Amino acid sequence: MESGAKRSEFRLGWRVLLASMLGVMCGASPIPFNTIGFFIGPLNEEFGWTFRDISIGITIFGVLASFLAPLFGALSDRHGVRPVALASLAAFGLSFACFYFTPPSLTGFYAIWVLVGLVGIGSTPVTWSRAVNLWFFRNRGLSLGIMLMGTSLAAMVVPPLTVFGIERFGWRGAFPFIALLPLLVALPVAFRFFREPTAEERPPELAADAREGRQLAGLRLREAVRGYRFWVIFASILLVAFAYGGAHIHLPQMLDAKGIPREQAALVMSGLGFSILFGRLFTGFLLDHFWAPAVTLPILCLPAISCVLLAGDTLSLPLAFVAAFFLGFAAGAETDLVAFLAGRYFGMAHYGKIYGMLYMPFGIASAVSPAVYGAVRDGTGSYAPMLQVALFLFVAGAVLLLTLGRYPDFTRRA
Repeated sequence: MESGAKRSEFRLGWRVLLASMLGVMCGASPIPFNTIGFFIGPLNEEFGWTFRDISIGITIFGVLASFLAPLFGALSDRHGVRPVALASLAAFGLSFACFYFTPPSLTGFYAIWVLVGLVGIGSTPVTWSRAVNLWFFRNRGLSLGIMLMGTSLAAMVVPPLTVFGIERFGWRGAFPFIALLPLLVALPVAFRFFREPTAEERPPELAADAREGRQLAGLRLREAVRGYRFWVIFASILLVAFAYGGAHIHLPQMLDAKGIPREQAALVMSGLGFSILFGRLFTGFLLDHFWAPAVTLPILCLPAISCVLLAGDTLSLPLAFVAAFFLGFAAGAETDLVAFLAGRYFGMAHYGKIYGMLYMPFGIASAVSPAVYGAVRDGTGSYAPMLQVALFLFVAGAVLLLTLGRYPDFTRRA
């Protein structure tokens, strides 16, 4: 009976899962972060802007989008995720294409990032994960891992596409070229398949009273923020995302500084995407069978090895792949974990608001981190000092999660 129930979750929800995976892949979460590293050099050459100044653009985008995440989450709770996700996905594609018109001023460059931040956050896991959490419970970890494979696929596919676009169309033309992904790939599939389940289609474990199967169970936002678990998760996300964000964005430049050609750097970035994919699936499977903090403790410590390798004086291509693999594997585990923990520790009744609040430290840290990495590189001529700090941040973020304790059972809170 149990195995039949497990199969039924995928049988009922696989179309939504596919649409969510493509939505994540082509949304505002992975695409800017997987492309900007390849635009830093051309922008620096054409306009003379520093690495830090260019990186501040994605900082503006990330911070603005992160503050809007609770609002988009609340809209999803109130009106459903379908209209929010579809509208935001279309708006993100159109706004990202606007970088074709980048003027020779940082103010204009930053203004386009503001536009992307204002409209794009609804195309991130803030929306897609709510639907997936509503379709899956017994296989939630694995299903979230499959959904978040979208960022892995983006990390594998988008860097080579970006390099191709820059070489074929110039850096300006590469932006609308990449914008075709949300507009022509993800949007049609999401329009056809993406929706929330009806009350009858939901897993019974999501109900406040399992016998009723109607009202969703879980904490309100104000109840969640009064507990220590919310702030433990918040702090862990902040530390790990700050350590990882700049390392990911500046990895092409780190590889360039070690003498690795652009084409090989693109392959390394694609390898990072593969490791994110593997990390998501492997971690998602384990989350369905074991206590989440114990699963992720060793995984989130792997990037410390990457920091040591990247901070060294020399780096061979094989070791570059190793460093990227460890970074990506841990990144896959961490983003899986945020959506999983939000649903398991706080329930689904107000998931959008709570996940939106927990997305804030992820988005803000990921956005600020590239500028800090860039400032350290501009000031010292090396990324090594920042990588040495990041090493300790990865380990601290992993250890914090061990204090979370057991998962609550919200079906007893009727």
